[in-house]
Amino acid sequence: MVKNWAAEFLNFALSLADTSGPIIRRHFRTSMDIDTKPDNSPVTIADREVEKTMRTLIEKHYPEHGVFGEEFGQNQKDSEFLWCIDPIDGTKAFTSGKPIFGTLISLLHLGQPIIGIIDQPVLHERWIGSRGKPTVLNGSQIHTRFCSNLEKAVLNTTSPDMFIDKDWSRFRRLSEKTKDTFYGGDCYGYAMLACGHIDLVVEADLKPYDYFALVPVLQGAGALISDWQGKSLDLNSDGHVIAAGDSKLLPKVVEVLNSE
Repeated sequence: MVKNWAAEFLNFALSLADTSGPIIRRHFRTSMDIDTKPDNSPVTIADREVEKTMRTLIEKHYPEHGVFGEEFGQNQKDSEFLWCIDPIDGTKAFTSGKPIFGTLISLLHLGQPIIGIIDQPVLHERWIGSRGKPTVLNGSQIHTRFCSNLEKAVLNTTSPDMFIDKDWSRFRRLSEKTKDTFYGGDCYGYAMLACGHIDLVVEADLKPYDYFALVPVLQGAGALISDWQGKSLDLNSDGHVIAAGDSKLLPKVVEVLNSE
């Protein structure tokens, strides 16, 4: 059943990205109010407008589907199909005028992501992942690069602020074993990994709408993505994420993160 509907759902997901892009571009590098949410993360009129627009379209075309978004939460928690959306993943970059944020759109079937999209509307870059198919960037197939040696790997994470208590020391232990560590990027870091420009992304404190769109994109490009124990991500994951461009890197990263 899912296979028969896959093309329809993918086309609809692409239409969501097509609709959200102009809204984001209209607000990008303009003066706007920035509110602070209870978790101290920023939110703008663009975040809210994009999510409301996507929710309206989903509810119109697939009223039986659930939606889980960053700004307005989750509905229909028992639905067979669940859309996870982050209107602007990287709001700090967005409000700083840096085009290294993205819109994340994913569709889950029975809790497993079957479609994932990373859309960068300012640079007009779109990564499309569909379960069992190669990932494409603007129509061209992409692949991660081979790097099985941790000492030669390039590591990326959005910010050291996402690592609380012992997580920071665990991340630093890993960082010291890699060739280079870069900060910043949010979902754009994962997109660069899918393209083969970096080798690892390790983060914490992510939510389902942050990581589910990444799963089909990365897997279709040859990467592995898991939690810090090496387990697959699901709705109950604790927000600790590893993405490795080379499958041989993942167990090495898990070992370092969990060593004392």
